[in-house]
Amino acid sequence: MNAYDVILRPVITEQSMESVADKKYVFQVAIDANKTEIKAAVEEIFGVKVAKVNTIRMQGKVKRTGAYPAGRRAAYKKAVVTLTADSKTIEFFEGMV
Repeated sequence: MNAYDVILRPVITEQSMESVADKKYVFQVAIDANKTEIKAAVEEIFGVKVAKVNTIRMQGKVKRTGAYPAGRRAAYKKAVVTLTADSKTIEFFEGMV
């Protein structure tokens, strides 16, 4: 599994953008990825130093598809990556804040 198989996409929400000032970035990651794989992937892709990784398993929401039957969105995993104080920022998130 390479780094681009681990990090799927960034999560761009109001709450995740507020934490960019504290050098915390949120990514959607592969379900079977662990914290050490996520740390190595972020360091390889963006060239930064990672201090801490927190992971959250998100359950898929139930969505109506008419009267019957109700469907379900896919479950996914996201990671909150905290960078070290002396690390550079990730340029991808710079213009979104």
